[in-house]
Amino acid sequence: MRHRIAVVGGGLAGLTFARVLHRHGYPVAVLERDPGPDARPPGGTLDLHEGLGQRALDKAGLLAEFQALSRPEGQAMRILDADGTVLRDWRPRPDDRANPEIDRGRLRDLLLGPLDVQWGRGVTQVTPETRDGVLVHFADGRQETFDLVVGADGAWSRIRPAVSSVTPHYTGVTSVETSLDDVDTRHPDLARLVGDGSVAVYGVNRSLVAQRNSGGHVKVYAQFRAPLDWHTNLDLADVEAVRSSLLALFDGWAAPVLDLLRHGTAFVHRPFYVLPVSHIWTHVPGVTLLGDAAHLMPPLGAGANLAMLDGAELAESIATGPGDLDEAVRAFEEQMWARAGRWAKITTAGLERLVSPDPAEALALFDQVQPS
Repeated sequence: MRHRIAVVGGGLAGLTFARVLHRHGYPVAVLERDPGPDARPPGGTLDLHEGLGQRALDKAGLLAEFQALSRPEGQAMRILDADGTVLRDWRPRPDDRANPEIDRGRLRDLLLGPLDVQWGRGVTQVTPETRDGVLVHFADGRQETFDLVVGADGAWSRIRPAVSSVTPHYTGVTSVETSLDDVDTRHPDLARLVGDGSVAVYGVNRSLVAQRNSGGHVKVYAQFRAPLDWHTNLDLADVEAVRSSLLALFDGWAAPVLDLLRHGTAFVHRPFYVLPVSHIWTHVPGVTLLGDAAHLMPPLGAGANLAMLDGAELAESIATGPGDLDEAVRAFEEQMWARAGRWAKITTAGLERLVSPDPAEALALFDQVQPS
């Protein structure tokens, strides 16, 4: 008899989990609170690492399709001084596919494929270890029982409280995101500044990073150390007020760099929250977590990759294991905890260096990780 399995969250972790199970012929209920796939912006571009996100796509049988959609040239990285001087300019080799970029929306659509997602099904909580299995409580008052409920519902997971009392805490670093559209036509100077990949500028306790997405779209991130309530006297819905505040924060930086903020169309506040570096829990039969729900860490390129590999490995463990569902989940959790702990240490240390009192720390970090 096939197990009744549900994954809560239709993001990259949940969809990868469902897609790998689907490949092995296992049914899974994908429960997503959004009313549809286009209910909100899908986010920016992602670099999928060979041994992480690409490995997960290979387990889903989607690696070739990903390679056709991805942008290897997006691995390019340029670092400037605050006065506009080019300090580093890394460009990938034509055959370099270690970390190609792909828009998050395109990756989501690739994973969706034949999956039948139950849109508009918000989950409020789960009750494990009932007589009939794990009871899922929906926002509309309905309830449903499953043998396994997988929480892939992000930083503020509704499933996490069933296994852990830990909640995310603020890192002291916040980000304000904006974007530029049709950059090659409307802002050709900025298009050249960003290049095929990313451009970053690091100052004292602050940075500006711009990433090219497909279709002439550029995402810009202003990152800085500040109290969580730094915007108390600022209306975040007032575009011009936010723009003025950011321009003041980066006052004195080169004009072309500040143009990334001057031409931004809207601003979104995204403070960085994390879970403890070694977040583990006492195993609860019938419930587990993936991705940010399990190991939220600074957004330095690992999170989406780890989330996808989590999903792929749990699905593979269930589909190809000895048949004991709980044993498969336990084995997966041990493996996930060890890997996530390593990456959480790396990204936590990385954030300290990238948004640092000494901008030279950021440059030194990139010199360590970029090919010579």
